Amino acid sequence: MPDTSLATDLRIAVNRLSRTLRAQKADAAMTDAQFSALARLHREGAMTLAELSRQDGVTPPSMTKTVAVLVERGLATKGDHGDDRRKVRICVTPAGSAVVEETRRRRDGWLSPRLGTLTPDERRTLADATEIMRRLAQQ
Repeated sequence: MPDTSLATDLRIAVNRLSRTLRAQKADAAMTDAQFSALARLHREGAMTLAELSRQDGVTPPSMTKTVAVLVERGLATKGDHGDDRRKVRICVTPAGSAVVEETRRRRDGWLSPRLGTLTPDERRTLADATEIMRRLAQQ
């Protein structure tokens, strides 16, 4: 039987850290869903709406709204798919890439000094825990 106390403590700690890091955005008006889609396009390149919604785990109608805002704000563009005229490819713009890169810089800038206050043993433990958390997230 899993340790429910560990599950509760881990869940609370991860949620608090995640909430604090999510607040370190270059654009405070951008929702988490919008940033997630934009960051995925920045990282993985152009994709169709269906691919983007599947990758982010949201419904196509929800992703359609998210992409519409990104396009309206000049952070993404819609273009021809090439192979299939019924499909469009969503691409990040230079402005969108700048938002992603600045947000990552701010988040790393918030976290790095705090990691620097840890002992070498604590940083090794955290590195091991990070790998374990990645595996948990993939299950």
